[in-house]
Amino acid sequence: MNQKILHTPEGVRDIYGEECAKKKILEKRLHGVLASYGYQDIETPTFEFFDVFGSDVGTIPSKDLYKFFDREGHTLVLRPDFTPSIARAWSRYFSQNMKPARLSYQGNTFVNYQGLQGRLKESTQMGAELIGEGSADGDAEVIAMAAEALTASGLSDFQISVGHAGFFESLVREAGLDEDTETKLRNLMHNHNTFGIRKLLSDKKIDEGMRELLVTLPDLNGDGALQRAYELSEGLKAQEAVRRLMEVRDLLQVYGVQDAVSFDFGMLSAYMYYTGIIFRGYTYGTGEAVVKGGRYDGLLSHFGKDTPSVGFVIVVSQLMNALSRQKIDILPEHERYLILYAENCRKEALKKAVTYRAQGKYTELCSLSCLRGGEDPARLPERLREEGGYASVIVVE
Repeated sequence: MNQKILHTPEGVRDIYGEECAKKKILEKRLHGVLASYGYQDIETPTFEFFDVFGSDVGTIPSKDLYKFFDREGHTLVLRPDFTPSIARAWSRYFSQNMKPARLSYQGNTFVNYQGLQGRLKESTQMGAELIGEGSADGDAEVIAMAAEALTASGLSDFQISVGHAGFFESLVREAGLDEDTETKLRNLMHNHNTFGIRKLLSDKKIDEGMRELLVTLPDLNGDGALQRAYELSEGLKAQEAVRRLMEVRDLLQVYGVQDAVSFDFGMLSAYMYYTGIIFRGYTYGTGEAVVKGGRYDGLLSHFGKDTPSVGFVIVVSQLMNALSRQKIDILPEHERYLILYAENCRKEALKKAVTYRAQGKYTELCSLSCLRGGEDPARLPERLREEGGYASVIVVE
């Protein structure tokens, strides 16, 4: 009788063999960078109460959440985003009177995208949150740490674009735009549709200089963006955001990562909880950001404590794709050995394996009777070494 072969659901995949081994090595490298900055691990549940990710928090839209019910009828969701979970946990277990908390995490998130467009519904993320630090020093620290993590992954060609959520929000408030117009403007900004922005604002009663500044925003990036934004926002509250970014820029020069950072005032985030800097890291080989982060000074108040915070996440699956397409190999940290043995030499082979493992060598055992099927015995070790990536294949017979 034929057995049915089960496949994974759409948007998720199995990771095994060499790819899984490389993923673990990459995660170890990234974690090493976070630990070197003093960030300590925290683990939060895979699913939480719906309210942790509700619309008032400003995270993933409700329609994109995986929702289900517990026995008591409470609505639960698979976490789509780590930051609200970390904020909830910090609010419960930490004190505001303590020094700033540096927390790091690793795990999978789940978003039920309607159209995949190359995105997975389950993805591995690793990130860091600096809670209780409201200065530009905190902003610069997380950006520098993100840049160092990407370098540790093996990337040499990447760019971190930095914007400020408060710049756009200040302009919208000063222009007196209603909520519907702001939503439409955000969508047009996301698509860099300057023609659409001009048309949307054409009948709005706002200052002509403000109108031109809003139309200019999608292209306000790259070399000279900070100085230009400073001049264009003269006399406006939005200029405070530019001053903050200038301070962050000066600190990033001390970290030595300024060449990997650019500024983009047209950058907006789908996460509405961001209040200050926002940033994304891009490289070749993937259209999606491999790093995303920002400041969320108001998020903790949803969980009972009003505390400034900033953080970022590395999307490990996207980073793996980029490394693969750039042909940047992730080399194993330990050499692997394979011992093949004839049945009458089993004990000798076992003793050799014990000795190898005591020497720190990763060693596998395999009986020759499981492998030989008409193949030239002399060719077998060479083939297994090449296909399995072993440092050596030893035959005991």
